[in-house]
Amino acid sequence: MTKVINETFLKAAKGEKTDYTPVWYMRQAGRSQPEYRAIKEKYSLFEITHQPELCAYVTKLPVDQYNNDAAILYKDIMSPLPAIGVDVEIKSGIGPVIDNPIRSKAEVDKLGEIHPEEDVPYVLDTIKLLTQEQLSVPLIGFAGAPFTLASYMIEGGPSKNYNKTKAFMYSEPAAWFALMDKLADMTITYVKSQISAGARAIQIFDSWVGALNVADYRHFIKPVMTRIFTELKGENVPLIMFGVGASHLALEWHDLPLDVVGLDWRLPIKEARELGITKAVQGNLDPAILLAPWSEIEKRTIEILDQGLQTPGYIFNLGHGVFPEVNPETLRKLTAFVHEYSAEKLSK
Repeated sequence: MTKVINETFLKAAKGEKTDYTPVWYMRQAGRSQPEYRAIKEKYSLFEITHQPELCAYVTKLPVDQYNNDAAILYKDIMSPLPAIGVDVEIKSGIGPVIDNPIRSKAEVDKLGEIHPEEDVPYVLDTIKLLTQEQLSVPLIGFAGAPFTLASYMIEGGPSKNYNKTKAFMYSEPAAWFALMDKLADMTITYVKSQISAGARAIQIFDSWVGALNVADYRHFIKPVMTRIFTELKGENVPLIMFGVGASHLALEWHDLPLDVVGLDWRLPIKEARELGITKAVQGNLDPAILLAPWSEIEKRTIEILDQGLQTPGYIFNLGHGVFPEVNPETLRKLTAFVHEYSAEKLSK
Protein backbone atom coordinates (compact mmCIF):
# COMPACT_ATOMS: atom_id res chain seq x y z
CA MET A 1 0.00 0.00 0.00
CA THR A 2 1.31 3.45 -0.95
CA LYS A 3 1.97 5.54 2.11
CA VAL A 4 0.35 8.96 2.16
CA ILE A 5 3.32 11.33 1.96
CA ASN A 6 1.51 14.61 2.60
CA GLU A 7 -0.47 14.40 5.87
CA THR A 8 -0.88 18.17 6.39
CA PHE A 9 -4.63 17.98 5.89
CA LEU A 10 -4.98 15.16 8.45
CA LYS A 11 -2.91 17.06 11.02
CA ALA A 12 -5.00 20.22 10.61
CA ALA A 13 -8.22 18.19 10.88
CA LYS A 14 -6.99 16.84 14.21
CA GLY A 15 -6.22 20.36 15.45
CA GLU A 16 -2.46 19.86 15.24
CA LYS A 17 0.10 22.45 14.16
CA THR A 18 1.09 22.42 10.49
CA ASP A 19 3.82 24.11 8.46
CA TYR A 20 1.24 25.66 6.16
CA THR A 21 -2.54 25.70 5.71
CA PRO A 22 -3.82 22.69 3.76
CA VAL A 23 -6.22 23.23 0.86
CA TRP A 24 -8.90 21.26 -0.89
CA TYR A 25 -12.06 22.41 -2.69
CA MET A 26 -15.59 21.14 -2.60
CA ARG A 27 -16.58 19.92 -6.05
CA GLN A 28 -12.91 20.24 -6.98
CA ALA A 29 -13.25 17.22 -9.27
CA GLY A 30 -15.13 18.08 -12.34
CA ARG A 31 -17.18 20.82 -13.72
CA SER A 32 -14.56 23.54 -14.24
CA GLN A 33 -11.95 21.21 -15.81
CA PRO A 34 -11.78 20.85 -19.62
CA GLU A 35 -10.55 17.25 -19.27
CA TYR A 36 -13.60 16.41 -17.17
CA ARG A 37 -16.00 18.10 -19.58
CA ALA A 38 -14.52 16.03 -22.40
CA ILE A 39 -15.21 12.87 -20.37
CA LYS A 40 -18.77 14.03 -19.63
CA GLU A 41 -19.46 14.34 -23.35
CA LYS A 42 -19.00 10.56 -23.52
CA TYR A 43 -20.15 9.35 -20.11
CA SER A 44 -22.85 10.24 -17.57
CA LEU A 45 -22.08 10.71 -13.87
CA PHE A 46 -23.55 7.25 -13.30
CA GLU A 47 -21.24 5.72 -15.91
CA ILE A 48 -18.14 7.49 -14.57
CA THR A 49 -18.74 6.42 -10.97
CA HIS A 50 -19.31 2.81 -12.06
CA GLN A 51 -15.89 2.63 -13.79
CA PRO A 52 -13.21 2.66 -11.06
CA GLU A 53 -10.27 3.62 -13.32
CA LEU A 54 -12.18 6.49 -14.90
CA CYS A 55 -13.60 7.62 -11.56
CA ALA A 56 -10.14 7.51 -9.97
CA TYR A 57 -8.77 9.62 -12.83
CA VAL A 58 -11.48 12.26 -12.31
CA THR A 59 -10.87 12.24 -8.53
CA LYS A 60 -7.10 12.63 -8.88
CA LEU A 61 -7.11 15.18 -11.70
CA PRO A 62 -7.61 18.32 -9.54
CA VAL A 63 -4.97 17.15 -7.04
CA ASP A 64 -2.48 16.92 -9.90
CA GLN A 65 -3.56 20.22 -11.44
CA TYR A 66 -3.94 22.35 -8.31
CA ASN A 67 -1.49 20.69 -5.87
CA ASN A 68 -4.24 20.23 -3.27
CA ASP A 69 -3.56 18.56 0.06
CA ALA A 70 -6.50 16.13 -0.12
CA ALA A 71 -8.62 14.45 -2.75
CA ILE A 72 -12.36 13.95 -2.37
CA LEU A 73 -13.94 10.93 -3.96
CA TYR A 74 -15.88 11.74 -7.12
CA LYS A 75 -19.42 10.51 -6.65
CA ASP A 76 -22.86 11.72 -5.67
CA ILE A 77 -24.57 11.73 -2.27
CA MET A 78 -27.38 9.72 -3.88
CA SER A 79 -25.05 6.81 -4.79
CA PRO A 80 -26.08 4.48 -1.92
CA LEU A 81 -29.85 5.06 -2.16
CA PRO A 82 -30.68 2.53 -4.93
CA ALA A 83 -29.28 -0.20 -2.65
CA ILE A 84 -32.06 0.43 -0.12
CA GLY A 85 -34.81 0.59 -2.73
CA VAL A 86 -34.89 4.24 -3.82
CA ASP A 87 -35.10 4.75 -7.58
CA VAL A 88 -32.84 7.76 -8.30
CA GLU A 89 -32.06 9.31 -11.65
CA ILE A 90 -29.57 12.18 -11.98
CA LYS A 91 -31.12 14.43 -14.64
CA SER A 92 -28.89 16.94 -16.40
CA GLY A 93 -29.67 20.52 -15.38
CA ILE A 94 -32.05 19.37 -12.64
CA GLY A 95 -30.21 17.04 -10.27
CA PRO A 96 -31.44 13.91 -8.50
CA VAL A 97 -35.02 12.95 -9.35
CA ILE A 98 -36.94 10.23 -7.47
CA ASP A 99 -40.07 8.77 -9.05
CA ASN A 100 -41.30 7.03 -5.89
CA PRO A 101 -41.22 9.73 -3.19
CA ILE A 102 -41.83 8.71 0.43
CA ARG A 103 -45.30 9.54 1.68
CA SER A 104 -45.95 7.20 4.64
CA LYS A 105 -44.39 5.08 7.37
CA ALA A 106 -45.35 1.97 5.40
CA GLU A 107 -43.09 3.19 2.58
CA VAL A 108 -40.30 3.91 5.07
CA ASP A 109 -40.65 0.40 6.50
CA LYS A 110 -40.15 -1.09 3.02
CA LEU A 111 -36.68 0.45 2.68
CA GLY A 112 -33.91 -2.11 2.80
CA GLU A 113 -30.29 -2.21 3.96
CA ILE A 114 -27.06 -1.53 2.11
CA HIS A 115 -24.38 -4.18 1.67
CA PRO A 116 -21.54 -2.11 0.21
CA GLU A 117 -19.38 -4.95 -1.11
CA GLU A 118 -22.36 -6.23 -3.12
CA ASP A 119 -24.27 -3.01 -3.79
CA VAL A 120 -21.52 -0.43 -4.48
CA PRO A 121 -18.33 -2.45 -5.19
CA TYR A 122 -17.28 0.14 -7.79
CA VAL A 123 -17.09 2.83 -5.08
CA LEU A 124 -14.83 0.64 -2.93
CA ASP A 125 -12.71 -0.39 -5.92
CA THR A 126 -12.19 3.28 -6.84
CA ILE A 127 -11.08 4.06 -3.28
CA LYS A 128 -8.64 1.14 -3.24
CA LEU A 129 -7.19 2.13 -6.60
CA LEU A 130 -6.63 5.70 -5.44
CA THR A 131 -5.31 5.00 -1.96
CA GLN A 132 -3.17 1.95 -2.73
CA GLU A 133 -1.67 3.06 -6.03
CA GLN A 134 -2.28 6.63 -7.08
CA LEU A 135 -2.54 9.29 -4.38
CA SER A 136 0.15 10.84 -2.20
CA VAL A 137 -2.45 12.88 -0.30
CA PRO A 138 -5.35 11.62 1.86
CA LEU A 139 -8.62 10.67 0.20
CA ILE A 140 -11.78 12.11 1.75
CA GLY A 141 -14.80 9.84 1.55
CA PHE A 142 -18.26 11.27 2.07
CA ALA A 143 -21.96 10.70 2.52
CA GLY A 144 -25.12 12.75 2.54
CA ALA A 145 -26.73 13.33 5.93
CA PRO A 146 -30.19 11.93 6.66
CA PHE A 147 -32.06 15.26 6.44
CA THR A 148 -30.65 16.12 3.01
CA LEU A 149 -31.22 12.60 1.66
CA ALA A 150 -34.74 12.59 3.12
CA SER A 151 -35.49 15.93 1.48
CA TYR A 152 -34.85 14.40 -1.97
CA MET A 153 -36.75 11.24 -1.06
CA ILE A 154 -39.83 13.17 0.12
CA GLU A 155 -39.80 16.08 -2.36
CA GLY A 156 -39.00 13.79 -5.30
CA GLY A 157 -36.12 16.04 -6.34
CA PRO A 158 -34.46 19.38 -5.58
CA SER A 159 -36.51 21.94 -3.65
CA LYS A 160 -36.21 25.62 -2.78
CA ASN A 161 -38.24 25.55 0.43
CA TYR A 162 -38.50 21.89 1.59
CA ASN A 163 -42.17 22.37 2.46
CA LYS A 164 -43.11 18.72 1.82
CA THR A 165 -40.13 17.54 3.87
CA LYS A 166 -40.98 19.77 6.81
CA ALA A 167 -44.67 18.90 6.59
CA PHE A 168 -43.79 15.19 6.74
CA MET A 169 -41.46 15.82 9.68
CA TYR A 170 -44.10 17.77 11.64
CA SER A 171 -47.15 15.69 10.78
CA GLU A 172 -45.65 12.17 10.68
CA PRO A 173 -43.04 12.17 13.47
CA ALA A 174 -43.03 8.38 13.89
CA ALA A 175 -42.43 7.93 10.16
CA TRP A 176 -39.82 10.71 10.21
CA PHE A 177 -37.76 9.17 13.00
CA ALA A 178 -38.06 5.74 11.36
CA LEU A 179 -36.71 7.26 8.15
CA MET A 180 -33.86 8.94 10.05
CA ASP A 181 -32.92 5.59 11.59
CA LYS A 182 -32.98 3.79 8.23
CA LEU A 183 -30.80 6.47 6.65
CA ALA A 184 -28.45 6.52 9.64
CA ASP A 185 -27.98 2.75 9.38
CA MET A 186 -27.23 3.10 5.67
CA THR A 187 -24.83 6.02 6.20
CA ILE A 188 -22.86 4.30 8.98
CA THR A 189 -22.44 1.08 6.99
CA TYR A 190 -21.60 2.93 3.78
CA VAL A 191 -19.05 5.24 5.41
CA LYS A 192 -17.36 2.42 7.34
CA SER A 193 -16.90 0.55 4.07
CA GLN A 194 -15.25 3.63 2.52
CA ILE A 195 -12.85 3.84 5.48
CA SER A 196 -12.06 0.11 5.26
CA ALA A 197 -11.28 0.58 1.56
CA GLY A 198 -8.79 3.36 2.33
CA ALA A 199 -10.54 6.72 2.88
CA ARG A 200 -8.53 8.68 5.47
CA ALA A 201 -11.22 11.26 6.38
CA ILE A 202 -14.98 11.59 5.99
CA GLN A 203 -17.17 14.60 5.27
CA ILE A 204 -20.90 14.44 5.93
CA PHE A 205 -22.83 16.82 3.70
CA ASP A 206 -26.08 18.11 5.17
CA SER A 207 -26.47 20.50 2.29
CA TRP A 208 -30.05 21.61 2.95
CA VAL A 209 -30.42 21.34 6.75
CA GLY A 210 -30.07 25.12 7.04
CA ALA A 211 -33.78 25.19 6.15
CA LEU A 212 -34.50 24.19 9.77
CA ASN A 213 -34.37 26.39 12.85
CA VAL A 214 -32.25 25.45 15.86
CA ALA A 215 -35.13 24.03 17.93
CA ASP A 216 -36.27 21.74 15.10
CA TYR A 217 -32.70 20.68 14.42
CA ARG A 218 -32.21 19.70 18.05
CA HIS A 219 -35.41 17.68 18.14
CA PHE A 220 -35.66 16.11 14.69
CA ILE A 221 -32.04 15.87 13.49
CA LYS A 222 -29.43 16.12 16.21
CA PRO A 223 -30.15 12.71 17.80
CA VAL A 224 -29.55 10.88 14.53
CA MET A 225 -26.40 12.92 13.77
CA THR A 226 -25.08 12.15 17.26
CA ARG A 227 -25.60 8.44 16.58
CA ILE A 228 -23.86 8.59 13.19
CA PHE A 229 -20.81 10.45 14.45
CA THR A 230 -20.59 8.38 17.64
CA GLU A 231 -20.55 5.18 15.57
CA LEU A 232 -17.97 6.59 13.15
CA LYS A 233 -15.73 8.01 15.89
CA GLY A 234 -14.36 4.53 16.55
CA GLU A 235 -12.93 4.42 13.02
CA ASN A 236 -10.22 6.92 14.04
CA VAL A 237 -10.38 9.14 10.97
CA PRO A 238 -11.19 12.87 11.02
CA LEU A 239 -14.91 13.59 10.66
CA ILE A 240 -16.10 16.81 8.99
CA MET A 241 -19.59 18.34 8.98
CA PHE A 242 -20.77 20.75 6.30
CA GLY A 243 -24.01 22.40 5.26
CA VAL A 244 -25.05 25.49 3.31
CA GLY A 245 -26.85 28.45 4.86
CA ALA A 246 -26.58 26.77 8.25
CA SER A 247 -24.48 29.23 10.26
CA HIS A 248 -27.14 29.19 12.98
CA LEU A 249 -26.40 25.48 13.45
CA ALA A 250 -22.61 25.77 13.75
CA LEU A 251 -22.66 25.44 17.55
CA GLU A 252 -25.00 22.44 17.29
CA TRP A 253 -22.46 20.76 15.01
CA HIS A 254 -19.66 21.68 17.39
CA ASP A 255 -21.50 19.67 20.08
CA LEU A 256 -21.41 16.53 17.93
CA PRO A 257 -18.57 13.99 18.31
CA LEU A 258 -16.79 15.20 15.17
CA ASP A 259 -13.45 16.85 14.42
CA VAL A 260 -13.99 19.65 11.92
CA VAL A 261 -16.81 22.20 11.58
CA GLY A 262 -17.21 23.26 7.95
CA LEU A 263 -18.31 26.87 7.46
CA ASP A 264 -19.91 28.41 4.41
CA TRP A 265 -19.12 32.02 3.48
CA ARG A 266 -21.86 33.53 5.65
CA LEU A 267 -20.12 33.00 9.01
CA PRO A 268 -16.62 34.51 9.34
CA ILE A 269 -14.11 32.27 11.10
CA LYS A 270 -13.45 34.98 13.68
CA GLU A 271 -17.15 35.06 14.61
CA ALA A 272 -17.29 31.25 14.75
CA ARG A 273 -14.41 31.28 17.24
CA GLU A 274 -16.11 34.03 19.27
CA LEU A 275 -19.28 31.91 19.39
CA GLY A 276 -17.26 29.20 21.12
CA ILE A 277 -16.20 26.89 18.29
CA THR A 278 -12.87 25.48 19.43
CA LYS A 279 -12.66 22.46 17.11
CA ALA A 280 -10.85 22.59 13.77
CA VAL A 281 -12.67 24.64 11.14
CA GLN A 282 -12.79 24.45 7.36
CA GLY A 283 -13.69 27.18 4.92
CA ASN A 284 -14.78 29.55 3.67
CA LEU A 285 -14.16 31.71 0.60
CA ASP A 286 -17.37 32.55 -1.28
CA PRO A 287 -17.05 30.55 -4.54
CA ALA A 288 -18.43 33.54 -6.49
CA ILE A 289 -15.26 35.47 -5.63
CA LEU A 290 -13.33 33.07 -7.86
CA LEU A 291 -14.96 34.88 -10.81
CA ALA A 292 -13.55 38.26 -9.65
CA PRO A 293 -10.16 39.76 -10.58
CA TRP A 294 -7.15 38.14 -8.88
CA SER A 295 -6.53 41.23 -6.72
CA GLU A 296 -9.97 40.77 -5.13
CA ILE A 297 -9.49 37.01 -4.69
CA GLU A 298 -6.14 37.61 -2.98
CA LYS A 299 -7.54 40.30 -0.67
CA ARG A 300 -10.49 38.14 0.43
CA THR A 301 -8.26 35.10 0.86
CA ILE A 302 -5.86 37.02 3.10
CA GLU A 303 -8.79 38.15 5.28
CA ILE A 304 -9.90 34.53 5.72
CA LEU A 305 -6.39 33.16 6.27
CA ASP A 306 -5.58 35.81 8.89
CA GLN A 307 -8.63 34.62 10.84
CA GLY A 308 -8.03 30.90 10.29
CA LEU A 309 -4.37 31.06 11.26
CA GLN A 310 -5.12 32.43 14.72
CA THR A 311 -5.35 28.86 16.08
CA PRO A 312 -4.11 25.43 14.92
CA GLY A 313 -6.73 23.31 13.20
CA TYR A 314 -7.57 25.23 10.06
CA ILE A 315 -8.27 23.91 6.54
CA PHE A 316 -8.76 26.32 3.65
CA ASN A 317 -11.73 25.60 1.41
CA LEU A 318 -14.55 27.37 -0.37
CA GLY A 319 -17.84 28.10 1.34
CA HIS A 320 -19.53 25.76 -1.15
CA GLY A 321 -18.69 24.07 -4.47
CA VAL A 322 -16.61 25.25 -7.43
CA PHE A 323 -18.72 26.79 -10.21
CA PRO A 324 -18.38 25.41 -13.77
CA GLU A 325 -17.33 28.90 -14.95
CA VAL A 326 -14.22 29.02 -12.75
CA ASN A 327 -10.90 28.95 -14.60
CA PRO A 328 -8.79 25.99 -13.36
CA GLU A 329 -5.74 28.25 -13.42
CA THR A 330 -7.43 30.40 -10.74
CA LEU A 331 -7.67 27.40 -8.43
CA ARG A 332 -4.06 26.45 -9.07
CA LYS A 333 -2.94 29.99 -8.32
CA LEU A 334 -5.15 30.17 -5.22
CA THR A 335 -3.75 26.93 -3.79
CA ALA A 336 -0.19 28.14 -4.30
CA PHE A 337 -1.02 31.48 -2.68
CA VAL A 338 -2.63 29.87 0.39
CA HIS A 339 0.38 27.55 0.81
CA GLU A 340 2.93 30.37 0.48
CA TYR A 341 1.12 33.00 2.54
CA SER A 342 0.30 30.63 5.39
CA ALA A 343 3.80 29.12 5.44
CA GLU A 344 5.30 32.57 5.80
CA LYS A 345 2.87 33.52 8.59
CA LEU A 346 3.37 30.26 10.47
CA SER A 347 7.16 30.45 10.28
CA LYS A 348 7.24 33.73 12.23
